[in-house]
Amino acid sequence: MHKLLFPLVLLTLAACGGDKPGQASAAVEAASRNLQPADKELAEIYNRSCRSCHTIAATGAPLTGDTAAWAQRMEKGKDVLLENVVAGFGGMPPFGLCMDCDADEFDALIAFMAKGQ
Repeated sequence: MHKLLFPLVLLTLAACGGDKPGQASAAVEAASRNLQPADKELAEIYNRSCRSCHTIAATGAPLTGDTAAWAQRMEKGKDVLLENVVAGFGGMPPFGLCMDCDADEFDALIAFMAKGQ
């Protein structure tokens, strides 16, 4: 009997653990997929260059609208974030797949993804 109870207790405890620190919840991931920049041109850039990674938690990219994940990045400052976008950072390729974007567009995209609005 005790051999059967132990796995059940472990399963129950695991279910109470929630997300790991730094890992987005399924609800945050789902919400990120519904967010779009209000500006039509920025939305076009976002959809072709950012959306494929910043709406899927498995990519490791901070999700659009996940203010907790973006807060630690925003603390680094605009210049560092822009440098990371241009040079590439972690799994993100240089220019974040937007070779024709300028610094103002990158700033606007970062601000949108960090706030989700």
